[in-house]
Amino acid sequence: MKIAQIAPLAECCPPRLYGGTERIVSYLTEELVRQGHEVTLFASGDSKTEAELVRCCDMALRLNPAVRDPLPYHMLMLEQVRRRADEFDVLHFHIDFLHYPLAAAFGDRMVTTLHGRLDLPDLPPFYSVFPHYPLVSISDDQRRPLPSANWAGTVHHGLPEGLLPFSPDPKGGYLAFLGRISPEKRPDRAIAIAARAGMKLKIAAKIDKADQAYWDGTIGPMVAAHPDVEYVGEINETDKAEFLGNAAALLFPIDWPEPFGLVMIEAMACGTPVIAFRNGSVPEVVDDGVTGFIVRDLEEAVAAARRVNRLDRAEVRATFEERFTAGRMAQDYLAIYRDLPGVRGQPTLPAEFGRGIDLQTVV
Repeated sequence: MKIAQIAPLAECCPPRLYGGTERIVSYLTEELVRQGHEVTLFASGDSKTEAELVRCCDMALRLNPAVRDPLPYHMLMLEQVRRRADEFDVLHFHIDFLHYPLAAAFGDRMVTTLHGRLDLPDLPPFYSVFPHYPLVSISDDQRRPLPSANWAGTVHHGLPEGLLPFSPDPKGGYLAFLGRISPEKRPDRAIAIAARAGMKLKIAAKIDKADQAYWDGTIGPMVAAHPDVEYVGEINETDKAEFLGNAAALLFPIDWPEPFGLVMIEAMACGTPVIAFRNGSVPEVVDDGVTGFIVRDLEEAVAAARRVNRLDRAEVRATFEERFTAGRMAQDYLAIYRDLPGVRGQPTLPAEFGRGIDLQTVV
């Protein structure tokens, strides 16, 4: 099968540091190549891949200080996709809805994975105008704000099986927080949990410009006030294996409808259990009492931290291998690709795809 993967340009594939969507696009691309498919990756020029790489900008936009507006670069990428669209059996987009104005030409062999939160007021009117293009959710919970969208399936994220090694005997004895410093990720909760449990906490996270004030006014002072809390900044893939593998548990104290939460399965790959608040995708990812504990408040989280060493790290890793590998993810996506009408020998678009759009319905 000839497959186009169209990635966001904020990070390279895979990202050098933080980055969820581009990381998953990379894992999926490499696994599809490994399984024998012809894959073309539209991504930033500093991406590394065994697929054909179409360079859509010189480097990851977030790391390029000369970039002020990412939109023109994505428009340039879409022009390259448009010119080559006839080459592909399937076009798989990971850029939300930027490609929709072009989609009438290949909508019968296109699928879009939505990687972000969908509980935003502007999205229902948009997707009501484009009801025919198939979407993939990364958790069932992510779908709740858009129940009537054209969902082709849910595909949980997966990691290459050998990416993060199993760590049966963690050496650090600390709790870990990995990801992004932001109010919805609740690093303040992580600090409070560790302090009450009498455990060390290591925070490996990036600070976006939009969250700098939150760090300066809230999290930074909390870190400074707790001698057993260490902020280590952003880390790369090599550092991540050691950071997660030596942790007693990963804290995932979110306060928002997390669409998936890649860090949870990264921890599980290391055999490290997850202590997560019951929000968003958490109940779909964490098997309570097996791969970690699902909690409702600080008290339950502290109690979980104190008994997390009772969990079997080998069983945590085994669950990862059963449910969250890149091989399983690729097979799930291939099943969706094969069910697209254009792939099934129906190249002509349904009449609805070619009809004009009445923008009055959006107002």
